[in-house]
Amino acid sequence: MLTLTNKKNRLALLLGVACISPALAGPDEGFKVQAGLGYFHDNNLFRLPESWPAFDGQRSDSARQATVGLLFDKRYSLQNISAQAKLTKVKFDHFKQLDYDGKDAQFNWAWEIGSKFSGNLGSMVAQTLAPYTDFRSDQRNLRKQRRNNFDGGWRMHPSWRVRGGVASDKYTYELPVQRVNNRTEDTYETGIDFLPRSGNTFGVVARKIKGRYQNRRPVGGASLDDSFDQDELKARVLWRGSGSTSVQALAGYAKRENPGLGRDVSGFNGRLTAMHEPRGKMRYTAALWREFSPIESNVVSYSLNKGASLAATYVATAKVRADASLGYEKRGYNARTALSQPQDLDDSLKTAQLSASWAPRRSLDVTAAFARQSRSGSPFLGLGNFKANTVSINANVRF
Repeated sequence: MLTLTNKKNRLALLLGVACISPALAGPDEGFKVQAGLGYFHDNNLFRLPESWPAFDGQRSDSARQATVGLLFDKRYSLQNISAQAKLTKVKFDHFKQLDYDGKDAQFNWAWEIGSKFSGNLGSMVAQTLAPYTDFRSDQRNLRKQRRNNFDGGWRMHPSWRVRGGVASDKYTYELPVQRVNNRTEDTYETGIDFLPRSGNTFGVVARKIKGRYQNRRPVGGASLDDSFDQDELKARVLWRGSGSTSVQALAGYAKRENPGLGRDVSGFNGRLTAMHEPRGKMRYTAALWREFSPIESNVVSYSLNKGASLAATYVATAKVRADASLGYEKRGYNARTALSQPQDLDDSLKTAQLSASWAPRRSLDVTAAFARQSRSGSPFLGLGNFKANTVSINANVRF
């Protein structure tokens, strides 16, 4: 079930690059043990503008990480069970107060009953270092996410399917100043799909999202509740234009009610993704979106993001591949008080990534990556523009 926010459940860019792992070969059924070692260097770890003083006189840092985990994937007749549990220890060279133990546990049951009923039951827990993109600190800020979800569909006719689902996400933050972002998001959805013989899908989805913040946010001597309710009515499309091109879309109308802001926002909201996989070694993906997204800021809780991305994959051989991507996102914020310069409510993020992966054996892969991130800056958030580069190398083995 697709959720509202771009839950990219994002790691910080610095860790996301360090943990890139190529999908050159899928895991065999049954239990697998996974172990990995990684290294990354970031030249602007805390995403500081050039005009701002560095923490402890230093902007860059390097870190080493070690990962161990269990993987499980097995099909039992119509049922497929998959699970993983991983522990990661990360140690920094200079800012040792950031050292942490990461956790990642996931479970999913893709279930089927006969030929008409199917869906997923899942749960996950993840703990990692939150990004420093939108607040200024040199202290460790661990973010923990817990998610439980269930969705199912009934194929009541060869050409029609009724769908529904529920999901609950809970986010908690370690750093006291960031606990204003502690929240739960409960999502409920229902819909119907038309399934023609062409293999395409055309449907309608109605969704309700309830976001509840545990702590009030101090703003100008007051304390405000950032809780929200969001209602959506969207079209869901999966169109296979040819054997090599497909388009996915989930887009329509959304209304977000924020009592703490004293106003509601509404309008077009959605995401469009196109994939092109011609015969040969190249694959392409492009995406456009306009959607609400949470922000790990001390000042605001969410923004309306408009963005685009382009990615390409070159599969040189069965063992070697390269990936490249570019992304641009403009973020708009809602002020709680009148401002004399409305243009200060926008900023933008640009990202670029390049990685090369080598899998000399089915059970072993090595990835080297480079990433660049920049922000234009937002006076409203009290944040300036920055640029940051990250290089990493990561190796994983499964046995």
